[in-house]
Amino acid sequence: MASPEMCNSETSHHAGADAVDEAIARGIDFDGSPIPQPKLELYNRVMGLEAGRQRSGVSNTMRSRIVRIGAKHIPQEELNQMLIAADFAPLKDKEIAFFYGGKS
Repeated sequence: MASPEMCNSETSHHAGADAVDEAIARGIDFDGSPIPQPKLELYNRVMGLEAGRQRSGVSNTMRSRIVRIGAKHIPQEELNQMLIAADFAPLKDKEIAFFYGGKS
């Protein structure tokens, strides 16, 4: 296992889409503490199932990621207009309910 000094320098930058994946791969949280083995095992098991799942296409996956992540940062109507402008399907009622709590 890496030394605490090495972990702290490696985890000092927590931004970016890959930061969490890198921390999981090392088994070390951002604060330098080890991630408990049962949590890592469950995560890896579920991610293994996902890796084996048949995909519906790149555009569908892109849209799903845009909605899932965009809803955290972009107001509903703005995200909906951005999807339409990029020639993706607009937000679905179930996505609005899930990501925005059914409110505009």
